Amino acid sequence: MNFKVVIQKDEDGRYNASCPELKGCNSYGNSPEDALKNIREAIELYLEDIPRDQIPEIKCQVEFTEVAI
Repeated sequence: MNFKVVIQKDEDGRYNASCPELKGCNSYGNSPEDALKNIREAIELYLEDIPRDQIPEIKCQVEFTEVAI
C-alpha cells in the first residue's frame, strides 16, 4: 500500500515528514533519509490496529499540484 509523504527542512535543520493522507501522522529526522524511515514507522504504527479493508475509508483525499506565479 502506498501513501503520499511530504518532507520539509525546517529552520532548525531538521526534516519534518508528514503523511497528509493520514490525519496527524507526522515524524522527523536529521536527514531526509531519517525522516523517511521515521515516517514509514509512524505510518505502520498508525495503521497497526486498523483492519486492512478499512484503510481506504480512513485515507483523506489529497491531491498535489503546482501553481505558477
